[in-house]
Amino acid sequence: MTHFAVFLRGVNVGGINLTMAELRAAVQTLSVSDVKTQLASGNLTCSTDLSASELKNSVEALLRSTFGYDAWVVVLKAGRLRELVDSCPLPADDPDTHSYITLFSDPDALDDLVQAAAGLDSGLIVLGPEAAAWPAPRGGTLESPLSKISGKPRFKNSTTTRNLRTLHKVLAAISS
Repeated sequence: MTHFAVFLRGVNVGGINLTMAELRAAVQTLSVSDVKTQLASGNLTCSTDLSASELKNSVEALLRSTFGYDAWVVVLKAGRLRELVDSCPLPADDPDTHSYITLFSDPDALDDLVQAAAGLDSGLIVLGPEAAAWPAPRGGTLESPLSKISGKPRFKNSTTTRNLRTLHKVLAAISS
């Protein structure tokens, strides 16, 4: 069995409200075990013999049929998530800055984000084909250039962004 982290896009914002108990119960109906949710923003971990692609497709189909919304998720093996988080040079805790990692299910979307951010003083750091890190001033995340770019329709079905502190909590849940 492989441990995975599954990140839902757009949960508990914009009218798509799910409790983590509902999410956990729904996902437990799939061919997975050890399902845990973290925080209220659509982070879950599980173990399965499915591939990352099969798990992504299964979770998206389940969320669409169970909760009735156009669900998109990014799925990473736990080991790969650990590598990405460990390679992030931004601080997890800083009094003036939030550090974010945008996760991608489509490497072309990462390329598009890099091109869209070219020439901006965004601080974008590509961590791998499925992740990029970027800082935002505390209290100014939604106004930051990368937040505005990554919120565009082009990225809706293939990206989700998490605070670096949140990703540390997800990794801790996998380890426990």
